Amino acid sequence: MNPATGVAVKGIVGRSDNNAGLTLATITAYPFQANNWDALTVGATNLKMFVYGSIFAKGTVGATAQGIAGAASVVGSVKSIQPTFTQFANQPIIIKDSFEINGSDMAQIGWVEITSENGANGYLWYLKSEHETRLRFEDYLETSMIEAVPAANASGAEAALSSAAGGAGIVNAGSEGIFYVVNNRGNVWGGGNPTTLAGFDSVIQRLDKQGAIEENVIFVNRQYSFDIDDMLAAQNSYGAGGTSYGLFDNDADMALNLGFTGFRRGYDFYKSDWKYLNDPTMRGGITAGAVNGLLVPAGSTSVYDQILGKNAKRPFLHVRYRASETEDRRYKTWITGSAGGARNSDIDKMQVNFLSERAVCTLGANNFFLFQQ
Repeated sequence: MNPATGVAVKGIVGRSDNNAGLTLATITAYPFQANNWDALTVGATNLKMFVYGSIFAKGTVGATAQGIAGAASVVGSVKSIQPTFTQFANQPIIIKDSFEINGSDMAQIGWVEITSENGANGYLWYLKSEHETRLRFEDYLETSMIEAVPAANASGAEAALSSAAGGAGIVNAGSEGIFYVVNNRGNVWGGGNPTTLAGFDSVIQRLDKQGAIEENVIFVNRQYSFDIDDMLAAQNSYGAGGTSYGLFDNDADMALNLGFTGFRRGYDFYKSDWKYLNDPTMRGGITAGAVNGLLVPAGSTSVYDQILGKNAKRPFLHVRYRASETEDRRYKTWITGSAGGARNSDIDKMQVNFLSERAVCTLGANNFFLFQQ
């Protein structure tokens, strides 16, 4: 088939030679039309080929090309198409943090009124610093899974980590975060934001060629959220006047809702604001190359779990942890020192330690979309 002209020719394959394992193959095929290949208008370059079935004469032996001219070398030999698969692996990384305070400061009480990042408020003492350390560590657990990248061979990071490990070397240093995986194995919209239905149609047509997942969630920054709202509002004939979308009850005190939570066009798309992309101290502070949104397929998929030794249902996006019967490294915290109740060291301090060893699994990355400037 010639995709440029639409001309398609059907034939029967007599034999194929892979030239002793090389990537270049020679296929001998015979058209069903009366003309030979040279007289057909399918062309000679940039063609697409696919197999839609097979045809054999009566009484032939197995799946061979017996009885087809030019296939003498393969007569009587059974040909088998061997399925192949691609295996993806990700390296978990060890994330650590700690907080310490000496015993003398613990005995010098000074209450501080605070409002923490998670909304808690009240009076704390030195525990305020411990509380903020814990929040920072929990931020690390999430952002590492988003931003992590593997260390390239002979990179400075690999050399530094090997040096820290006493020169023993660290195999596959680093990890593959969500952004890295989608950039390399997923889909990237590199033109900012699709702000029209034509733009989203391009996204949908791309998803059709991948897994065609019915429901998807788009995690967006503020501008992308506004762009989707404006795009959907423009589909209404009165959208320009701003009078016919939102909550309307003919109430003098009504509140006008100018936003949308989702829409359906071929697939279901749900919109959710992602604070991480708006935070000026994080991704929100980036202009060139900024990530405006991430499309994540909803639901789960069936994969082979090497630990369980069988197929299992797993979300398209989930985090795996190192664990055994005696050691669970999902979220470890312990206290060392000789103050604050700890009695396992002669140092006059209390040290609160945090540790996790984890990696993010991005299953079916070809179903993800990254919207980037």
